[in-house]
Amino acid sequence: MITEELIELTKWILDKKTERQDLEIKAAHGGCPKRLYDTLSSFSNQDGGGVLFFGIDEKEGFKLTGVYDLQDLQKKVVEQCNQMVPPVRAVFTVAEVDGVDVCSAEIPGLELSERPCYYKGAGRLKGAYTRVGDADMVMTEYELYSYEAFRKHLHDDERPIDRAMLEDLDAGILGSYMQAKKAERPGFAQLSEKRAYELMDVVRKGKPTLAAVMNMGIYPQGFMPQLCITAVVVPGDDIGDTDEQDIRFLDNKRIEGTLSEQVAEAIAFCKRNMKTRTIIDKQTGMRKDIDEYPIAAIREAILNAVVHRDYSIYTEGTPVQLVLYRDRMEIHSPGNLYGRMTVDQLGVARPDLRNPALATMAESLNRVENRYSGIPTMRREMKQYGLPEPVFENRRNEFVVTFYNAQETAQQEEIANAERGQDASGLLEFCRTPRTRAEIKEFMKIDTFSYIRNRYIEPLVKSGQMKLTLPDKPRSAKQQYQTVK
Repeated sequence: MITEELIELTKWILDKKTERQDLEIKAAHGGCPKRLYDTLSSFSNQDGGGVLFFGIDEKEGFKLTGVYDLQDLQKKVVEQCNQMVPPVRAVFTVAEVDGVDVCSAEIPGLELSERPCYYKGAGRLKGAYTRVGDADMVMTEYELYSYEAFRKHLHDDERPIDRAMLEDLDAGILGSYMQAKKAERPGFAQLSEKRAYELMDVVRKGKPTLAAVMNMGIYPQGFMPQLCITAVVVPGDDIGDTDEQDIRFLDNKRIEGTLSEQVAEAIAFCKRNMKTRTIIDKQTGMRKDIDEYPIAAIREAILNAVVHRDYSIYTEGTPVQLVLYRDRMEIHSPGNLYGRMTVDQLGVARPDLRNPALATMAESLNRVENRYSGIPTMRREMKQYGLPEPVFENRRNEFVVTFYNAQETAQQEEIANAERGQDASGLLEFCRTPRTRAEIKEFMKIDTFSYIRNRYIEPLVKSGQMKLTLPDKPRSAKQQYQTVK
């Protein structure tokens, strides 16, 4: 950051009176803040890092108060940076604004292999933080483990299932799989059956692997009850909405079995609950009935969810979730994006593979194209249906794919008309007092809260102008939204 950029940042803070995902504001007119470790950790542990800004007092209504001593401040910030593991290398910039000194410390994001960064005085378990909106949150055990797993190339799909035995696998599926692999690799014929099972990740230490149980098990949920799909149909736009008869779920099903069986049954669930719309072919004038969402896109999203989800002990109690709302469909997969992949790189860059053994088996048994074509297929299919592009979100501890339907598309003009006269500033004024979804929908005069969330709330939260009262539970029915003062 150069001096001119720091001056512009100062003006932005004084105007917006807010922090951001990548910006933490500290008063420093009375001395160096005593504890910067939480923010040093969270900025170091996120892509792009962040900026510590000194010279504005948030508690005084974002008043420009300046820095007590530029040289001493930088010295003491560096001392705190050196208490981090690994040490943080801050880059300082100073400037004068309205006759007072301000200072910024740019904190670079660490390479994934070096994370997590933590305060050595608190230790790795209690001193590692992650950034959630404008808050620094202690990392969960799962978040710490995910870094360790990537760094050490630990693959949970290869772990043995202690209670399982070889006879718990479907003999027909196992035989066909091994026969196909022997045909691909003639040298396998020289190996004993036991050794071939080991090399093909079917068995570890004499026990079937998680990958084998999930792909070939007679009843996988007998060993891991929550490694399934829970599918529900909601009558409104949010969990908790009910219909005229006060029914919360129009359909509700727990989908079990192997990955192949789960995918097939989940697709059948979607077909059963999707609406059918009629279009007229402009060339022939013929009527044609099509599904609410393209089946090919749904299949790819569900396959990705079950194949690439996190299978560690930290998430094995969480099923994949399939939720059909009035205006959209969401597929929730436990675990963040794996490795170095970001949302912007999906469908473009080659990802790190979290579950190589499970994916290889699924490729053979379920005709899964493990060639990174799933995301492009979803985008292409939605476009061909004339629907909005799928939305991919890497939330804390889960990855979510959202498909919006024709109803959402058709409502755009109506929504645009309804929201004339409403803008972000009006919503911010309204939310100075924490507001529920219902209150916001009534204020905006828009029935579709998902649209309000995507169009207004999420950009405001990202910019630091609005916050969630329950940041760890963004979809909670008790969630409220409040303007950052």
